[in-house]
Amino acid sequence: MNTEPFVSDDHAPFLNESLREECGIVAVIGHPEAAKLAYLGLYALQHRGQESAGIVTSDGERLHCYKANGLVADVFNQENLKLLPGNSAIGHVRYSTTGSSVEANVQPLLANYRGGALALAHNGNLTNADELRVELEERGAIFQTTTDTEIIVHLIAQMGTRDFDEALRLSLMRLKGAYSLVMQRENRVVAVKDPRGFRPLCLGRLSQGGYVVASESCAMDIMNAEYLRELAPGEMLVIENGTVVSSKPFPPTEQAFCVFEYIYFSRPDSMAVYRSISELRHALGEQLAIEHPAEADVVIAVPDSSTPAAIGYAKAAGIPYDIGLVRSHYVGRTFIEPDQAIRDFGARIKYNPVRSVLQGKSVVVVDDSIVRGTTSAKIVNLIRAAGAREIHFRITAPPWRNPCYFGVDTPEVDKLVAARVESVEEIRKFINADTLGFISVEGLIKVMPRTQQYCMACFTGHYPEGQRPHNAYTKEILENPAARATTE
Repeated sequence: MNTEPFVSDDHAPFLNESLREECGIVAVIGHPEAAKLAYLGLYALQHRGQESAGIVTSDGERLHCYKANGLVADVFNQENLKLLPGNSAIGHVRYSTTGSSVEANVQPLLANYRGGALALAHNGNLTNADELRVELEERGAIFQTTTDTEIIVHLIAQMGTRDFDEALRLSLMRLKGAYSLVMQRENRVVAVKDPRGFRPLCLGRLSQGGYVVASESCAMDIMNAEYLRELAPGEMLVIENGTVVSSKPFPPTEQAFCVFEYIYFSRPDSMAVYRSISELRHALGEQLAIEHPAEADVVIAVPDSSTPAAIGYAKAAGIPYDIGLVRSHYVGRTFIEPDQAIRDFGARIKYNPVRSVLQGKSVVVVDDSIVRGTTSAKIVNLIRAAGAREIHFRITAPPWRNPCYFGVDTPEVDKLVAARVESVEEIRKFINADTLGFISVEGLIKVMPRTQQYCMACFTGHYPEGQRPHNAYTKEILENPAARATTE
């Protein structure tokens, strides 16, 4: 373990300090306004990726595509949605965990090969992407993007069979890591989740007929679709001619659903199997209150993902809950900073304390994670400056000590505060809270649905067998052939 003092970089961009979402995918099948419904679904999934958005539709004969960098509402309008005819559509919103943020990497990817046209949208991260890319390039593949998703397209095209189902199955067997996929052909949509089930993918039914597949059920709510169920790990759905055919083409293996989906990434109004995310986070707060009680006057959340947990903590502890921090929902990247430095400027443009709630009070602050620690330190400074007497920081995730290779953009290990120090007490001193408590791994497991097993490698260091990259894997490896060569 690195025992060097952990030093905050006060000049680091504040908005890049938190964990970043992966991607969101949606498919609409059997509806005359498939493109518009896909647009609505992506709008609901915007929290999963803010870099780019795209939709591909099929009219039964051809695939039609429109995609660009930007937010969903900025990319699409009435005019370009008219360019997307057809009764089925797939869509994607992206935050890049592999590949740079350039237009070529915007999904869905659309390709024509000897087996026909294929569009593909991917949520996850392939941990053997660098190896597969080198292999495919040696066999003559010419890549148009730096995203790992294109590797799947080339595998299918090079598989040596015109039978798409066989080529797809054989290609997926080559992959390691996390993938939830939706694929559009001229006459059908295919959805598949990797054998370990790292990333969410669920099925719904439209009230007017037809089906929806999406990363989260909140995408179905906006379409007035009925949530049916979460796809099982290793399950493949083929949706064609109004029917859904399910199969499990992979050998059974260890399940590893990303537990942080429930702690942070997913919207609170989405479903976690058959419970709401909000209900789970409420229970996390209750468990946190049992494990780390505090004598305090008020409980507040670091909005927004921690709000249900803060309410749960307050209920279990018998302490009033109130709104102590107000978050601006209109914060983008700002390059205008006053010449005379304002303390914690980045935090102030995102959060504003409610002084009347905090002044003179002993405050429990509930948040979902501490990653670098710099954000938490700035939030503590804001709350103290608003007059809080004591600050008791409570976290609904265990200490984050290890990088994620499966679709969460985590910083390098030496930037993770819990990996750099020996104890929770050192983290407490760094963020300047009066007390600090993290939920235990055992407490987290107690709250989570027991219908599936979870990947908690970010907390425990126990990665699913055979899924961790062999090389010094980074997001930049795919973009730089020279860097790939040095890792082999």
